[in-house]
Amino acid sequence: MKLKLSFLFFLAPLMLVACGGSSPEAAKEPAEASEEPSEAHLSLTAEQLKAAGIGLETAGPAQIREVLPLYGVVAPNAERVRDVAARFPGVIRSVDRKLGDTVRQGDLLANIESNESLQVYAVRSPISGVISARNANPGEQTGDKPLFVVVDLSTVWVELSLFARDAAKVKAGQSVLVKSPVAEFSAQGRVTYVGPFGNSNQALTARVEVPNPDNRWAPGLYVTGEVTLAQKSAALAVRSSAIQMIEDRPVVFVQSNGQFRTHAVTLGKTDGERTEVLQGLSVGDIYAAANSYVIKAELRKSEAEED
Repeated sequence: MKLKLSFLFFLAPLMLVACGGSSPEAAKEPAEASEEPSEAHLSLTAEQLKAAGIGLETAGPAQIREVLPLYGVVAPNAERVRDVAARFPGVIRSVDRKLGDTVRQGDLLANIESNESLQVYAVRSPISGVISARNANPGEQTGDKPLFVVVDLSTVWVELSLFARDAAKVKAGQSVLVKSPVAEFSAQGRVTYVGPFGNSNQALTARVEVPNPDNRWAPGLYVTGEVTLAQKSAALAVRSSAIQMIEDRPVVFVQSNGQFRTHAVTLGKTDGERTEVLQGLSVGDIYAAANSYVIKAELRKSEAEED
């Protein structure tokens, strides 16, 4: 979340002080060098946390994944696509739906007058979904083409390109985290099929079925997929987005008694989503997980003003 400039100015005068405070006498003493990042604290109310988009989480055990990143594209679930044809040749008398319309199973799509009996019969949608193709206009004769194509997009397929060097690593049933590189959303799915034949790019296809209740995953959208190859239990881990660098050292901002303090940490394995913490935090510590860079910016601004 981008923070408005006015909010940064609002944060500047907050209760941000160096540990131990400063006095005229102390200001005369030469500062001692320290290997630790300068420890300061920042007080923020719940309203200010919400306005800055700073999310809090609790440090604790987690599973760190070993992943294989792949690229692919969203496609309709071919098992949920229906061609709708005329039962008997005839003249199209009316068409009730247009391209892109959402329909429910049993909805009227068109009326056809049979060439043989001259009776009019209804063509209805066999499934709920979206009309992705329409080859029907009033007055036309029905032909060999389907009158409509209806696609149920409640689930979609993600077709990931799997090159030969990685083919042995990916199998049906493995968990996959699918991400949109354009919009910031993701979904969890599983590998349902690995194709035995290569495509025009000399790659196999690893298919992942993904739920799509909000129609976010539009067919044709390019995506990335992280296939989970193995998992390691970490006794203590944090969101990777919580980690910031201060004085070339990784730190996490921990909240205690309403104040955020800088904790230098020693890191272990990471999968991009979560990172193992070997030293510097304890289980149960509440830390800034999202938009932690806001706290870092305010700490630096305060230090510059004091200097």
